[in-house]
This record gives sequence, C-alpha cells and structure tokens, in this order.
Amino acid sequence: MGDITLTKKLFYVLIASALLMISGCSNEGETTTVTIDSIDAEEVLKLNPDADIFQYDGVIYKTNIDWVEELSLTKDVQIGDIVTRNDANTDFNDEMSNKLPVGAKIFSAKEREDILLVEVNEETLKYLAIVEG
Repeated sequence: MGDITLTKKLFYVLIASALLMISGCSNEGETTTVTIDSIDAEEVLKLNPDADIFQYDGVIYKTNIDWVEELSLTKDVQIGDIVTRNDANTDFNDEMSNKLPVGAKIFSAKEREDILLVEVNEETLKYLAIVEG
C-alpha cells in the first residue's frame, strides 16, 4: 500500500513540475515578428543562370514563372524604369536588369502587390517578387 501512495505522490510532483515548466516558458505579453527576407541576384542566378530578373526597391523580380504567366493582371501606375543593365555580374542595384533594356517601364499590378509588370516593345511581362520566408 505504501508503494501506491509513493507512486501517486511522485506522479503529482511530476505533473506539478511539468506545469511550472510550461508556465515558466510562457511568452505572455511578448510578440513574435516573422520577417520575409528577399534574396539577392546572386542567389537567384546561382539557381537559374538564365533567369530574367531585375531589382526594384531592394527586391529581385523574376519572369517566366508558369503560374504567374497564367494570371490575368492589369497595369496600374508606372513606378519606375530600368535604368541600368547588368549582364556581367550579380551585383545589382534598384532598377537594374540582366536582360531588360534600359528604358523599360515598370508598373504595379492592380490585382497583386508581389507582381510587377514591365512594358517592353509593346509587350507586357509579368515579374514575381522572389523572397524567402
């Protein structure tokens, strides 16, 4: 009979310890922030050396993504132009492209914030923001 009482006490001590550990690890009042980091041109081109990319506002945008090509998108406002072309290395700055010509116009899309539209030779190309997260 003494063994059962000792086992019950041990059980209750273990439960109490577990509860204290759980409540001690609680993050009440604290918030956790999740950030989505953009990847750079070097990382994108390492995965696909033939990728057609440009950088805008610190983010790399890439075209020829099947599911993006299927979307029906509407040009909104012009937000920039391609000002530099860099097909020699992976050191990119904003409004720099590896394939688009200088002067190509960059537009926002009405339907999506993660896709930009670029007008080149009367053709509109869809570019998706490439982020990791």
